[in-house]
Amino acid sequence: MKGVILAGGTGSRLFPLTKVTNKHLLPVYNKPMIYYPLQTLIEAGIKEIMIVSGPGHAGHFLNLLGSGKEFKVKITYEIQDEAGGIAQALGLAEDFADNEPVCVILGDNIFEDSIKEHVKDFKKGAKVFLKEVTDAQRFGVAEVKGEKIIGIEEKPKKPKSNYAVTGLYIYDAEVFKVIKTLKPSGRGELEITDVNNYYVNKGEMKLAMVKGYWLDAGTFNSLLRASNVLKEKEEKKSSNS
Repeated sequence: MKGVILAGGTGSRLFPLTKVTNKHLLPVYNKPMIYYPLQTLIEAGIKEIMIVSGPGHAGHFLNLLGSGKEFKVKITYEIQDEAGGIAQALGLAEDFADNEPVCVILGDNIFEDSIKEHVKDFKKGAKVFLKEVTDAQRFGVAEVKGEKIIGIEEKPKKPKSNYAVTGLYIYDAEVFKVIKTLKPSGRGELEITDVNNYYVNKGEMKLAMVKGYWLDAGTFNSLLRASNVLKEKEEKKSSNS
C-alpha cells in the first residue's frame, strides 16, 4: 500500500500565518504540522509516500522533507494547480499508486491511534475512520446502522449522527476511476464525500472508530488546541521516562 498526504489549499482561514508558507508547515507544538500525518503513515509500515500541495509553496516541502531519506521512506511530490477539492487532489496520485491501494490522510489531521492493523488487513473497497464529535455539522457525517455506514452527508444542518468522517481514508485502486466520473459540487470542487458514497452504495465501505484524539489543525483555535494537546502528551512522556 502507498501513502498520500493531501497538503494543498490556500490556508485562507489561517491568514496571515499562511501568507508566506503553506498551512501544513506551520508549527504544532514542537514539529511542523505535516510531520504528524507523515508519522501516522510511516508507523503503519508505508514506505512510499506522495505529498500533493499547491504551487505557491511546494518548494518548502522539498526543503523540509527532501527525498524522505531522513525518515527511511521515499517521498515524491505532486502539484495541484488549483483548489479543486480533496478528490481532485487524490486523483493526481493515480500514476504514483500504480494499481495499489492507497492510504490517504489530510495534512492538517493529527491522530493518536495507530492504523497499522487497518493497513495490513485491507483487501478491497474502502475504509473511513469516524470520530464522535459534538459539532458534527462542521464535517462529513456518517449515518451508521450496526457496523455499517448507510450514507454520508457533507456538513449537514441536521446531522443524522455525531460521527464525523475524519481526514483519513483507505481505498483500493478503483478510487481513481470513481474520481473521473465525479461532477463538481456547488462550491466547484470534486468532493471526497461523493467518492465515499460510491463505495457505501456498492456495499464496499468499512468503518473504524478513532479511539484516541483526532485533531484537525485548520483554524486558529484548533491549531492552538492541537499544540496544547501534544505539549501535554510530550510532558507526560518525559515525566514517565
